[in-house]
Amino acid sequence: MLNNKTILVTGGTGSFGKCFTKYVLTYYDPKKIIIYSRDEYKQFVMANEMKEYASKLRFFIGDVRDEQRLERAFEGVDYVIHAAALKQVPACEYNPNEAIKTNIHGAMNVIEAALNKDVKKVVALSTDKAVNPVNLYGGTKLVSDKLFIAANSYAGLKDINFSIVRYGNVAGSRGSVIPFFNNIIKNGGTELPITDYRMTRFWISLTQGVELVIKALAEARGGETFISKIPSFKITDLAQAMLPGCEMPEVGIREGEKLHEIMVTVEDSMTTYEYDKHFIVYPQMVWNEKQMNPIPGGKKVSDGFSYSSGNNTEWLTVDEIKELLKDIDLEK
Repeated sequence: MLNNKTILVTGGTGSFGKCFTKYVLTYYDPKKIIIYSRDEYKQFVMANEMKEYASKLRFFIGDVRDEQRLERAFEGVDYVIHAAALKQVPACEYNPNEAIKTNIHGAMNVIEAALNKDVKKVVALSTDKAVNPVNLYGGTKLVSDKLFIAANSYAGLKDINFSIVRYGNVAGSRGSVIPFFNNIIKNGGTELPITDYRMTRFWISLTQGVELVIKALAEARGGETFISKIPSFKITDLAQAMLPGCEMPEVGIREGEKLHEIMVTVEDSMTTYEYDKHFIVYPQMVWNEKQMNPIPGGKKVSDGFSYSSGNNTEWLTVDEIKELLKDIDLEK
């Protein structure tokens, strides 16, 4: 499916972009992968890290706020993965206009450029924070999700579809709790602060996130939101896995933070189907015949169903978390 295709990744120098690029170049034979981002130094670093793939990689300096630059970059592109966003919750709260320009206006620009340049498939990365948002970042990503879903109504006779992949904080990624705990431990700390003892999170690796995006590229017909079925863990169990026997003072939940990561709401259950390894939330409105029937192999969830890290049926033990931590590069 990805062989001999030209793929562009916005925000491609981030953790997801690097993992996606290496995964695709390892398991497929794309025509080329275009990394579109605004930080020339990160592009320089990524180019050096992936020298063996130089013939397949192209680097474009550009911002998703710039529609003209996007259109230039999208020339001849088959698939677009939209990963660019302002993601830090406090930064978005303090700079709301900037978050709106990147996360909402940027999404609009990606959609317009994809339609104008005859891109075939667009997959946008979402977040649990877009579900019942309690902070500005989540609010902007909710709007972005709605824009990408509605973009299918503008396709007309064009052979293009837009879909979404949603997951929470990737284990070990910047801004997640694992590097935070690790930094305390490296500096000789003997206790790990817990914002709320009830707090839970999903565990997803970067590779799992990449595989879900590839599934969306392969299967989406337009407007679907793909969500992985993954295990949950308690933050207190994570602390004990990283520093056994440590004290865990409860310090209070932070602004804009949730107790649990929510992926499927009760309201979503009306159009949600469960598959072997994932859920798909289908759009409530459809715009073409391809969208009329769900992708085969799924079963409609019951009305009132919801999926969050707090009501999950699969949980990691402390020992299982210890094993998973071995696969995370905590020195990056």
